[in-house]
Amino acid sequence: MSEQKIIPHLWFNNEAKEAAQFYTSIFPESKITSVTTIHDTPSGDSDSISFNLAGHSFMAINGGPHFQFNPSISFFINFDPSKDKNAKENLVKLWDKLSEGGTPLMPLQEYPFSKQYGWIQDKFGLTWQLILTNPDGEDRPFIIPSLMFVQEVNGKAEEASDFYLSVFYDTRRGEVVRYPSGMEPDKEGNVMFTDFMLEKQWLAAMDSAQTHDFQFNEAVSLLVQCDNQEEIDYYWEKLSSDPNAEQCGWLKDKYGVSWQVWPKVMGEMMANGTSEQMERITKAFLQMKKFDIEKLEEAYRDKSK
Repeated sequence: MSEQKIIPHLWFNNEAKEAAQFYTSIFPESKITSVTTIHDTPSGDSDSISFNLAGHSFMAINGGPHFQFNPSISFFINFDPSKDKNAKENLVKLWDKLSEGGTPLMPLQEYPFSKQYGWIQDKFGLTWQLILTNPDGEDRPFIIPSLMFVQEVNGKAEEASDFYLSVFYDTRRGEVVRYPSGMEPDKEGNVMFTDFMLEKQWLAAMDSAQTHDFQFNEAVSLLVQCDNQEEIDYYWEKLSSDPNAEQCGWLKDKYGVSWQVWPKVMGEMMANGTSEQMERITKAFLQMKKFDIEKLEEAYRDKSK
């Protein structure tokens, strides 16, 4: 599998490691790949964890109680009977595990669009949409991050996905299913479901005019791994729309979605650095909005700073 360019990043108060252990224990072929402790952040010592769920990369951090998960960004889990003869049983099994201490948002049952589907908020607050996919459709990956456009960005799912398709490379639109008339408060023509590929990775989006007391926040962000400064500058300029949200490589786009524009070398330095190097690099990046690779590398190398 080619390296994942866009990595879902999960912000926990202090249970990142526990959550990563839980998810890697219930998803097939999953493992924690690294645990790094970053000292002296504004939230104190902070664990940063990389893990893999069924071949999909995720990151998690203990960042303090600032952001709570909500259903605006969830994860589709596609159980495809053409790939797995026990798809339905495996779906129910995963649903049961995610249900422990969790809350169903849409009960697991048959719907017009799937023989078996349910939307669950797990015990950590993260939400998952488990679906038995139609094997006749085009092949899709097992896990797909899904963005729900609500409140003032309801009706913007198509525009936003067009925008992302224009910013990233190796892109294409997949399906678009629109709301028919008679599904008020959702407006006819708004997006009930669309999926699209960015950097060879699938994401999904939908509009919802239902009454929701949440919107996009930093609890789930999308981290873009960049090879060089040129790439960092490009994505930063294209995506960032709120100067107040710019901090430590984080930004918000015009729809309120949080992104992190992250130098790949940063991950390598954090994985291999001594505690002194880590301390210097942390000090350097905490002062940055957009990451400056040269300054980070300088801090990593230079003993005197």
